[in-house]
Amino acid sequence: MAEYGEWNRKGATLSNVTAKAEYGVDWDFIVKGINAGKLEYREGSIWGNPYLKIVRSQLEAYILEQMGETYLLKVKAQTELRKIKKEISELQNTLNTLRNRKTEIEELLKK
Repeated sequence: MAEYGEWNRKGATLSNVTAKAEYGVDWDFIVKGINAGKLEYREGSIWGNPYLKIVRSQLEAYILEQMGETYLLKVKAQTELRKIKKEISELQNTLNTLRNRKTEIEELLKK
């Protein structure tokens, strides 16, 4: 059973689409966990597209039980690496923009 307030805490729940992106699990795996009583869920719909909202900690425990610790650690590491690469790319773009602006300002001051 989900802890008190876990459904409302930021990052404590995720949709089946996010679960697929972050953990590599599909709809059938999630439904199997729900039917086994291992996952709590809530149904939702955005723009007419249905989705399942599940508790992240329960999903991780179920993945650990079904696929093992090495799989879970590998997938979590890949997700973190993807986020780090994205942040590095964004910071590089910001740095390039600032460098260009600095050059423009220096050119204006030389006149």
